[in-house]
Amino acid sequence: MSAPSEGTTGGGTAARLREDLTTSMRARDELRTTTLRSVLTALRTAEVSGTSARELSDDEVLAVLRSEAKKRRESATAFADAGRAERAQREAAEEAVIAEYLPAQLDDEALSALVAEEVAAAAAAGRTGMGAMGSVMGAVRPRVGQLAEGGRVAAEVRRQLQQG
Repeated sequence: MSAPSEGTTGGGTAARLREDLTTSMRARDELRTTTLRSVLTALRTAEVSGTSARELSDDEVLAVLRSEAKKRRESATAFADAGRAERAQREAAEEAVIAEYLPAQLDDEALSALVAEEVAAAAAAGRTGMGAMGSVMGAVRPRVGQLAEGGRVAAEVRRQLQQG
């Protein structure tokens, strides 16, 4: 059972994070322990943000996880660009730990097919080229939900609109 000091976030993902933290501490897995502590801190911060403390839903927990993964990915890129390969590898490793708690993402082929359908629908309605970006994104986002990051979706939509 979780101690009250660990936060009130319930739900499957948050509970699994807390259990895995305990396991990683026992195994003396420094990378996983540090990463999970950081994620749990971010969850606690999200719980108390706003006008009153509250328990996060599983969707809100996943949103925090996605945000934390994105931070690690951007940091890894920045460190790599600055020639700090060791630190970039550490950030990438932390992102991989966080990714274990996120739902599987759509593969490139599935995302491309879904975007192609919406680009074709927009073209049939008379919207073509980059001017159709907003309407295509508006149609694609609800269909992909949390299965693809917004930047990845936008890049694919942009690519297909520029081709056609």
